[in-house]
Amino acid sequence: MSQSFKELPVIPAPKVQCLIEKDPIIGIDLGTTNSLVALVEKGIPKIIPSCEGKNLLPSTVHFLENGKMEVGFKAKKQKLLNSKQTVFSVKRLMGKGYLDIQNLVSFFPFFIENTLDSDVKIQIQERSYTPIEISSFILKELKKAAQNYLKCEVKNAVITVPAYFNDSQRQATRAAGRLAGLQVLRILNEPTAAALAYGLVKKKNGLIAVYDFGGGTFDISILKLKDGIFEVLSTNGDTLLGGDDMDHAIAGWLKTVVSNSEDCVGSASQLVTCTSRASSDKSSGPAWLLETAENLKIKGSVVVEGKTLTLSQEKLKELCLPILQKTSAPVEQALKDAEITKTDLTDVVLVGGPTRLPFLREFVKELFLREPNCSLNPDEVVALGAAIQADIIAGNNKDFLLLDVVPLSLGIETMGGVMSKLIPRNTRIPAISKDQFTTYVDGQTKVAINVYQGERELVKENRKLAEFILHGVPPMPAGLARVEVTFLVDADGILNILAKEIHSGVEQSVEVKPAYGLTDAEVEKLLEQGLLHKEKDLYTKQVIEAKNEARLVLASTEKALVQVSLDFKENEKIKTLLIAMKQALDSEDLVRIKKAHKALNDETIVLASLLMEKTLEQNVKNKTVEHFQK
Repeated sequence: MSQSFKELPVIPAPKVQCLIEKDPIIGIDLGTTNSLVALVEKGIPKIIPSCEGKNLLPSTVHFLENGKMEVGFKAKKQKLLNSKQTVFSVKRLMGKGYLDIQNLVSFFPFFIENTLDSDVKIQIQERSYTPIEISSFILKELKKAAQNYLKCEVKNAVITVPAYFNDSQRQATRAAGRLAGLQVLRILNEPTAAALAYGLVKKKNGLIAVYDFGGGTFDISILKLKDGIFEVLSTNGDTLLGGDDMDHAIAGWLKTVVSNSEDCVGSASQLVTCTSRASSDKSSGPAWLLETAENLKIKGSVVVEGKTLTLSQEKLKELCLPILQKTSAPVEQALKDAEITKTDLTDVVLVGGPTRLPFLREFVKELFLREPNCSLNPDEVVALGAAIQADIIAGNNKDFLLLDVVPLSLGIETMGGVMSKLIPRNTRIPAISKDQFTTYVDGQTKVAINVYQGERELVKENRKLAEFILHGVPPMPAGLARVEVTFLVDADGILNILAKEIHSGVEQSVEVKPAYGLTDAEVEKLLEQGLLHKEKDLYTKQVIEAKNEARLVLASTEKALVQVSLDFKENEKIKTLLIAMKQALDSEDLVRIKKAHKALNDETIVLASLLMEKTLEQNVKNKTVEHFQK
């Protein structure tokens, strides 16, 4: 701690020239296991060393007894010594509620509160922290490293996220940046960042698959690179799949193996010691198991109580292969969405620390039928790409243009629980789309706008993001109001909405800040379920929409029959058609509903004409010529 003494004269510190003339913009890879900060200097992207002098900063925060904290390697050493006050892998908790991660709670040695609050709460000593706050501490450390290197203040940053992060996770990442004192100029998808770095180094055209298997998330993106334009054709993935899952699989094996085997060199008593230690020491047991598992994964052997424990590559592959196989379906879907085959690809780029594992590279080779490109450091490539994007934003690099996409469809609920999609998945961003909707009830003065995300045709199968009410709609007969809804997805993939009633000009805009409740299982299944139930959902949607249109005609016809006199024969014919319409509405037969609707609509042309004449007559009655000349 520095002290000042009144008797000493104040000597101003000499001014040090910042390495960059204008306000610098840094690129940050906020990772599950490790985080990095980078900068483009004289046209070359480079990693800025952390305050500990290393490129990688472990994404670990340890809280000291005096209320202070440590971030990085010092904190990582405390995972075993003081695991309850050391937080790691917090990226897996970003943008989630307790119900979303309750199956993960046992994996963490620190205490996660069982709360119904909108986001996860981690209790350390007497205080609770959100994942956003923990992430901000990591970002502050990266910001500090950048300022030490540049010798000036750093305010602006580009931060990367998994491509399959939903809106709440992106919002949480941006909030963490703000807490760290950073203006987040862009939220950039990690595979896209990797492709930027790869494109700058290789400067070649082609179709690139970026296979990003990180510590806590998996992404697959297909990009087209041509003459400096990076166009994301499709993206897919799993926000709860990564190297951490390999560690848990190995840790589970450690707990169950209590005797010698061909795969494990070590005494039975030692393995019993491992198991008993993990189960008896509630404070450090889980952390000890995970640390041992991670070391076995990376190094192949560890020394425990003076004895060497070795995990063979064959056993490691056996434990981890089921995890890797979960990446196959997202890869196939991404290729299908991009409308290309594996043979069309010019490169497969690996990203993420776990991609160093030999059996993982072999798996990717078999999956894509080609050797993956391992020329760039998989730990650093995302941060370098973030720095390049920062350089583009700063106006220094005009040779590249980045075109990203929306990972999941966005839309609103219409009558009958139908999902009306305004922006389909894999739409290029920034994106804008608008559509008009109407009221269903006479005299309706407000309209509920319910926003959903997903691929199913019915909203009950998708995830609700937000809702708001458009007030002040003029009372009009059902079907006359015109509410125009505009969706705008910005370059960060964050949704803004404008709802406007056309006749009155009443409008309301909102930036969607969804509730933290989108489970990873739901995200993973959205596309899968959308494809599986596509035909059934489409038919159900058509039936609901046909019923909505038919009910409007039914209500207006019954209302008109009371107001207008028809001859007995015509009146009875329409009543018969009304009965047929009601019977059709009780069924789920689309053809029958449309047929009854058409028959009633055709027969009521005369009725509609008479009603219009009567209305005009009533409006003209008792009004002078002067009235119409006004």
